[in-house]
Amino acid sequence: MGNNKAATFVLVHGAWHGGWCWRDVVSRLTARGHTVYAPTLSGVGERSHLARAGINLTTHVLDVVNEVTWKDLDDIVLCGHSYGGMVITGAVEQIWERVRSIVYVDAFLPANGQCLDDIVGAAKPAQDGLVAPITAEQFNVNPASCEWVNRKITPQSGACFSECLALSDALERIPRKTYVLATVGALPPMQAAYDRVSQSAQWRTHTLDCGHDIMIDKPGELADIFLGAV
Repeated sequence: MGNNKAATFVLVHGAWHGGWCWRDVVSRLTARGHTVYAPTLSGVGERSHLARAGINLTTHVLDVVNEVTWKDLDDIVLCGHSYGGMVITGAVEQIWERVRSIVYVDAFLPANGQCLDDIVGAAKPAQDGLVAPITAEQFNVNPASCEWVNRKITPQSGACFSECLALSDALERIPRKTYVLATVGALPPMQAAYDRVSQSAQWRTHTLDCGHDIMIDKPGELADIFLGAV
């Protein structure tokens, strides 16, 4: 499929964020005639009133699986940022036939049996089951957007980070795979994932000169990468 043909994108945000964070990417993709879904996962953003300790990675995987299933989406480009990499990896176990391309945006890329805490090498301390968000400044978000991001991020259940994924070879069945690395303050797990997939002919890789929240700092460049992944 070329970039001139309409595509369907499903964008999955990272920890503590919501669908709001894709705003500037969504506007660019829809302006070019593409269809975009950017669901907010259970317990954060506009769904933060549902926050509870019982929300885990399985909950968020099902958020995405049901978004795709109940809206009859097919031939999609599935994109995940940061923690969203855990979510989309779990989701393709159930919906891989509906995914034509997958894009990891400075995202965790888990192996079978891993949880996010395993990958970072430490558990995130939780209070009342919820983990406080990392600030925009810590993620090297551009200064003009920090106030907006810090106002939007919300606590998230620690069970999202401690639940392990059971994986088969579903990801390998996806015909097109892309990894995008943010180079400003590059996070070790993301750098390691980028280095690993860069050695594979099955993956396309890109770097962008910005902080972790690429969709906020470089929305135009990221939208172009998404279109190139179609």
